[in-house]
Amino acid sequence: MAGKNPWGGTTGGGSDDSSGGGNSSGSEKPKGPRNPWLPGGGGEPRRSANVEDIFKRRGGGQGGGGGPGSGGFKLPERPGGKSWVPIIIGLVVIAWVGTTSLHFIQPKEQAVVTTLGKFSRTFSPGTNWTLPWPFEQVQVENISEVRAVRIPGGEAEKLILTGDQNLVDLSYLIRWNIKDLTQFKFRLAEPIVTVEEVAEAAMRASVAEKTLDETFSGQGRAEIEERVKNRMQAILDTYKAGIAVQGVEIDKTDPPSKVVEAFKDVSAAEQDADAARNRARAAAQQILARAEGETTAFDKVYEEYRLAPEVTRQRLYYETMERVLSETDTTVVETQGVTTYLPLPEIKRRAQQRSAAPTVSAEGQ
Repeated sequence: MAGKNPWGGTTGGGSDDSSGGGNSSGSEKPKGPRNPWLPGGGGEPRRSANVEDIFKRRGGGQGGGGGPGSGGFKLPERPGGKSWVPIIIGLVVIAWVGTTSLHFIQPKEQAVVTTLGKFSRTFSPGTNWTLPWPFEQVQVENISEVRAVRIPGGEAEKLILTGDQNLVDLSYLIRWNIKDLTQFKFRLAEPIVTVEEVAEAAMRASVAEKTLDETFSGQGRAEIEERVKNRMQAILDTYKAGIAVQGVEIDKTDPPSKVVEAFKDVSAAEQDADAARNRARAAAQQILARAEGETTAFDKVYEEYRLAPEVTRQRLYYETMERVLSETDTTVVETQGVTTYLPLPEIKRRAQQRSAAPTVSAEGQ
């Protein structure tokens, strides 16, 4: 029994009796749809399309029925019929080697070279050559640049415990640079993170050696900065990190935000207490100085008294009476023939008026 052709005809030598005749001759066109991947021309026998037919179809006959192979892309030829492909490949190789093998290292920079991912050597400033990428790779760093790390980043709090069990909010800046590029690149996985962690550990250890008041003072902060720098450098040298710590700067030393008001009250009370103590010390010094002066004067008077007791006694009496009577308005004198009451202020006033009268009359004339 004849098999059915998927393109619409029969297979296996069967005949088509719809026309009333026998088998069709070999020149008769096959029945059914044509293979769309074959080039133009409806009389070609049906067969499977291959890659060559597809490219011929795309390169040629889509624009207007061109024949097989017409209109395809083709590189122009050099004089003599040679191809440009070797020259293009050579230029690409030269550009690849030139751009990945030639390296210009600037002043203040240094570079490390890795061969197949393994450290090979270092480059100093100047022109240097390596094998092309990816056989050798070059990593360039500015070893003279001073870099800065601020702790903490942003506006976050960094609470640190002082030696007298108080909390202080510290923010500080770490300045550092690279002193050994090989160690910097290959000894630490994350150098920046390492610097931050070492700085925080050194700062906590240094602040724990100071009281809260010393942390707020300028001298205490300077000592903390110096200790943090020395501790950081010692730890980084132990790690062989290739990093040099240039300095530590404390930007802020504040109490925790939750106790700012209470801390201000305490500070104000401490300032008042300091002011009261200063006033008391000043008064004590004045009293002591006055007592020392009186003691010295008494010693001198006593020396005079030992030489002339009677004269000194009378002199002391007169000086004392003069000092006492000069501060009173009423004077009582218990002596025979003298009025017991002397209105000294009135006498002084009248004396002043008499002394001023001639002057006024003279001015009137």
